[in-house]
Amino acid sequence: MMKRDRNGLTEEQFLAQYRAGDFVRPSVAADMVIFTVADTAEFNYRKLPKKKLRVLLIRRGEHPFLGKWALPGGFVRPGETTEQTARRELREETSVDNVYLEQLYLFSEPDRDPRTWVMSCAYMALIDSTGVRIRGGDDAAEAAWFDVTYRLINEEKRRAGNDRCLTRRYELTLTRERETLTAVVEHKKHKTETAAAVEYAITDGDGIAFDHAKIVGCALERLRAKLEDTDIALHLMPDLFTLTELQQVYEVILDRELLKAAFRRKAAPLVEDTGQYTEHAGHRPSRLYRKNQEEFE
Repeated sequence: MMKRDRNGLTEEQFLAQYRAGDFVRPSVAADMVIFTVADTAEFNYRKLPKKKLRVLLIRRGEHPFLGKWALPGGFVRPGETTEQTARRELREETSVDNVYLEQLYLFSEPDRDPRTWVMSCAYMALIDSTGVRIRGGDDAAEAAWFDVTYRLINEEKRRAGNDRCLTRRYELTLTRERETLTAVVEHKKHKTETAAAVEYAITDGDGIAFDHAKIVGCALERLRAKLEDTDIALHLMPDLFTLTELQQVYEVILDRELLKAAFRRKAAPLVEDTGQYTEHAGHRPSRLYRKNQEEFE
């Protein structure tokens, strides 16, 4: 027996007369926070080059925010999932595929895009910069890597009844050659006995389009949190690397120095010794490691 609703309609009859246009529908986009770690120029060949955490930005070639820097991304096409859109954009911007990709958060504020209501399903990708070729998409005038710093300015705790609120303010700085973009990202965590909520806001910003500064902040916080108890940093490494290079990657993400002995104990189960050594490095040869495939998979 077919089930009927309170209007006496079967599901088939209900769908036949359903009008999706009766409800306001937002557009949906997928925006990409693409991180890599790259060496900086080192003029003393006996010293290891310092590393920088970098994020890919594109300079917008169209309105809105013409000439401003933004995250790569695009609208979800008919028949696509948001992840398929993100992977397509990743291929178009970096020519790479089959890399680490993780959904971050859905940014759905109605006024985040001046054109119309656009929800952004944000993703984080981690890639090894070796051999990556970047290029701008259809609406981009230029694409470039920016060095990233994300530092805590202050924090404030407040309690009102059962509601406890922790507010942290971070300064996001993105630099490239002589160009610097800055923003202050506010991260609020509300918690009661039965629920929790997170809010991101931009309290100050210069040169970064849309609400992309807080998307970058969200991605950095996720990356740092997962660095503590997962192997996520290995997705930023080349096939072969030294333990010192791996420690540099951890340090540049966390923005602090780590004790060598403690780090090596932590890294031991994540890597395996290849029996090979660095060559022509200008200093004492170092053991080369690779990802522990059993642990990594």
